[in-house]
Amino acid sequence: MIAVAAPSALLNAGPGWGVRLVGIAVVVTFMASYALFRDWERFGPLLLRHPTLLAADTLFGALLLVSAGPDTTLAYVSVCTPLLAGLIYGWRGAAVFASLQGVILLLVHATLDNPNTEPAETLILPGLCVIAGAVGSSLRKLMLHLGEATRALAAVRARLAVTEAVDAERARLAREMHDSVAKTLHGVALAADGLACSAGAARMDPALVKRQAELVARSARRAAAESRELLTDLRREGEPGREVDVLAELADAVRAFRARCGAPVTYSRTDEGGGGGGLPSVPPAVARQLLSITEEAMENAHRHARAARVDVRAGVRCGVLTVGVRDDGTGLPGLPAAPNLDRLRRSGHFGLVGMAERAASVGARVSFGRGERGRGTEVRVEWPLASRRTEAGHDR
Repeated sequence: MIAVAAPSALLNAGPGWGVRLVGIAVVVTFMASYALFRDWERFGPLLLRHPTLLAADTLFGALLLVSAGPDTTLAYVSVCTPLLAGLIYGWRGAAVFASLQGVILLLVHATLDNPNTEPAETLILPGLCVIAGAVGSSLRKLMLHLGEATRALAAVRARLAVTEAVDAERARLAREMHDSVAKTLHGVALAADGLACSAGAARMDPALVKRQAELVARSARRAAAESRELLTDLRREGEPGREVDVLAELADAVRAFRARCGAPVTYSRTDEGGGGGGLPSVPPAVARQLLSITEEAMENAHRHARAARVDVRAGVRCGVLTVGVRDDGTGLPGLPAAPNLDRLRRSGHFGLVGMAERAASVGARVSFGRGERGRGTEVRVEWPLASRRTEAGHDR
């Protein structure tokens, strides 16, 4: 509006200093408005601290208004000054600048050589200045209330996020303890009970007591080793940029399980590198969850299903890392292929719940089904290698 009104203001200005003053007003008001519009984050706080800057800009604009006349568009745009003052300074600033702008408009009308307007028409723009100031002050209050509500909502969301993170971490640690140390300690307790019974028998067998004592010692050492492994893995998950050869880790886990339990567990790779561009290296968090699911499936097959054979197969096909654990045991009647956590909890399958939660935590999919010829159980985990970039970004 300043640019549009500038030609009229310059033409109507008096010769000499009149033209110079109007020209200076055009340049100053235009550049000030442009600077505020372009870099408000920088100049806005300065304007907040120094209301005299807005007053000076208003006075420079008055020179344009006097020269251009009250019937130009610049006169109507000047109503925005009280609006801006109400937004920035509140109702006090709105009252001051509405009064100042109203006086300027009345003086502009008084400078006309032949005023042909009615008093009501003369008071229209000053009245609009008062209304604009009141609107600006009301908008300021509304925005302040909205800002307070937004901050309160952000604080509530932050607290909820912290609570959810704490709950998720508790659930994760519970799964880790359930799948490793808790089971071993349960075995220690059973072995200790057997040792106590043997030692308290009427005819104690020294060889049996010795074997049971050695079993308790081995189990206790195993629990200590699992605790160290758990702490090591939890620390390793926090190392950014580190990746793990998950297929080699799976092979080691199967060998360790076979040596510890004496179970007939075999491991084989299926379609190595098929469509995946080589053997996969995955983030530590993903590797740990896949290994834990595999170990839980082997443990279930050995302890609960009374399986004579357990096969672990892993490989990559079409960009998907697949790990399957198949046994020929008794199986689980009524086991759904797609796990429903609520149903699994109600039926007491907390180990399966832990598998599903572990898979979901890294973006994998776990499914349960029958083994070969409808006998036994198969646990199958699929993790798309495309998720590797996402996990790497989270680690960074």
